[in-house]
Amino acid sequence: MAYPMHRGALIGCGFIANQKHLPALAKLENRIQLVAFCDLVEERAQKAAKEYGTPDAAVYTDYREMLRRSDLDVVYILTPNRTHCELTIAALESGKDVLCEKPMALNSVEAERMCEAARASGRQLTIGYQNRYRLDSRYLKKVVENGELGEVYLAKAHAVRRRGIPTWGVFLNEAEQGGGALIDIGTHALDMTLWIMNNYKPKRVSGSVYKKLGKGDTAGNAFGPWDNEHITVEDSAFGYITMENGATVFLEASWALNTTDTREQKVTLCGTRAGADMNDGVCINSVCSGELAETRPLLRQTGVPGEDLAKNEADFEAEMWLDALDTGKPTLVRPEQVMVVTQILEAIYESARTGKEVEL
Repeated sequence: MAYPMHRGALIGCGFIANQKHLPALAKLENRIQLVAFCDLVEERAQKAAKEYGTPDAAVYTDYREMLRRSDLDVVYILTPNRTHCELTIAALESGKDVLCEKPMALNSVEAERMCEAARASGRQLTIGYQNRYRLDSRYLKKVVENGELGEVYLAKAHAVRRRGIPTWGVFLNEAEQGGGALIDIGTHALDMTLWIMNNYKPKRVSGSVYKKLGKGDTAGNAFGPWDNEHITVEDSAFGYITMENGATVFLEASWALNTTDTREQKVTLCGTRAGADMNDGVCINSVCSGELAETRPLLRQTGVPGEDLAKNEADFEAEMWLDALDTGKPTLVRPEQVMVVTQILEAIYESARTGKEVEL
């Protein structure tokens, strides 16, 4: 199939650009050319342009100047959370389609502004929740859609690390990021859970947020010692969400927690007919012929029919986003859905701050 060639630009050429997006986009050189790179640190933009851009790729330190270009059609916003709303709206209003990294925004007001800008501009907007693109996530989504679990009335969203506090960028700066473990990795687990359940109607939220281990001993951290003198964000957070239909979602998120029960970006589902989890691959638990039974689909061997097992979730995200732009069909990660994720995260922080349940 012949695809149109997109002309893309990056705002933000740091860790997430180089670890996730640029390697995935490099595999799609027949579909997208990266012709513009913007970063406040010019050297970072120059390095990304040299490694991944076209021979004549331009480098910018002012995103406004870059967005005035009429030859761009898609922009990737890969910057600290504080800037997501401003940059996304500016890119949409300049006539570009936008992929913005997660989380969508710092709060629900900003998220709604981003949704409105997409509607008003007529451009496509998606958010970088790549865990939806995993083979196991999409398989469980089909299981739920087919009714194999029955009514899913309890779900657990797991994002638990024993010691995994990020030590680069501005992750530990609340002003830049809006929070710590909850808004960083908890947001992924919550998005994946709500999407698989197809339930976006929260009713009330209660939450607890802890700053207990971040100021302590940095030994054993997967990313090396963190700056425990200047960390201003939580190291763990927990949310209890009641949906309008009575379903319950429990969210656990930690960068540092004294536990060996570490499950990151995993989902547990309990339905009236069967249950499912991702603890050791996908497992469906049910009753079969009067006995408790467990079924483990061979996703690692067979994958989803027609899928390429050599691809990871970042590859699928990059490819399926361009597919949506080419066909005009809705993106897999729709901003109206992700806005609900932002609302719930905001409510967990508010509940923890006030000590009260938050009605949505």
